[in-house]
Amino acid sequence: MLFTRRFVLAWIANLTQEMAWSLFVQFPGFLLGLGAGEVEIGFLVGLTALASVVVRPWVGQAMDVYGRRPVIIAGNLLNVGVLALYLTVSTLGPWIYVVRILHGFAAALLFTSLFTYGADQVPAARRTEGLALFGVSGLLPIALGGLLGDLILSRGTFTTLFLVALGFAIIALILSIPLKDEREPTEEPPHKFMQSVTSKSLLPLWWLGLVFAIALTAYFTFIKTFVVETGIGSVGAFFAAYSGIAIALRLFGASLPDRVGTMRVLYPALGSMTVGLLTLSLAHSSAAIVVAGLLCGAGHAYIFPIMLSMVVTTAPTEDRGSAVAIFTGLLDLGTLIGGPILGAAIRYGSYPIMFAAAAAWTLAGSLVFARWSRARV
Repeated sequence: MLFTRRFVLAWIANLTQEMAWSLFVQFPGFLLGLGAGEVEIGFLVGLTALASVVVRPWVGQAMDVYGRRPVIIAGNLLNVGVLALYLTVSTLGPWIYVVRILHGFAAALLFTSLFTYGADQVPAARRTEGLALFGVSGLLPIALGGLLGDLILSRGTFTTLFLVALGFAIIALILSIPLKDEREPTEEPPHKFMQSVTSKSLLPLWWLGLVFAIALTAYFTFIKTFVVETGIGSVGAFFAAYSGIAIALRLFGASLPDRVGTMRVLYPALGSMTVGLLTLSLAHSSAAIVVAGLLCGAGHAYIFPIMLSMVVTTAPTEDRGSAVAIFTGLLDLGTLIGGPILGAAIRYGSYPIMFAAAAAWTLAGSLVFARWSRARV
């Protein structure tokens, strides 16, 4: 059975904590108001990712040794605290860097632990389908967060936005308290974190995860400033289209990879994301922004759950926490690497150049993965 009580409760808890996180797609606008440029915005976003990457080894090991629930509760408590601290930020001084680092720690704890918990609840025979459906709890906030953020800022200020995010974080904490830890029995102790990092069977997946993460950074970090500076489209419309198509594909086509084969779905999904980024580079109208959102969202719908399913299947059971920590950490590493580089591409080039470069990177990275994967067969 897929929709167990634990699966559903973890799904709702993840939905609410992701709502708190998704509102920060508007955060570059807050930084613009404080006087930050594209490079500094990329750096501040990347700083949060760096903090998240640094703490990941401890998160993975803690889950494998002590279980998922203690990490989930700790992550929620930290998230509530750090979102309250955003209310004290008023300049680009050192304090904002401290808050961003703490936010990175909270994100690492929550994102990794809840997705690992969700993976624990999914039957092996329906792993990709189950993870795709669990991932809907992260996709809904992308649409709702963008639209809600637009609505809040049209009638209020960033202080209001931070308060709403704090409210969602408190709800997520309350919902997480009843979660029961369930770890699959194993006679093998967990390996060291670095053994999972260097595992030859997982290296191609780590590469593709980094490719995917940098592609995401192009629009998750810079779509707000793109809309503000060009006047084309809106953040809410892009992410509504993005998550809308992704949710629809997961609800009605979640079993497709398990039925026809993961690679037969993965490569077209990567192609869809590539074309979506290229569409952003050529966009001159609101309609083009929506089309780009649809293409990128269709790609995301399958890329993430397929890769995560492959990671969970390939990694030893006793090392699942560390493996998921590495995979989710790659999303932050991609932001850390891609944020400043893509920001520089905008500053010294333009938004079209940046989006086109992201499309080229995604295509080249996918080809490398395809060749690497075939070489290992």
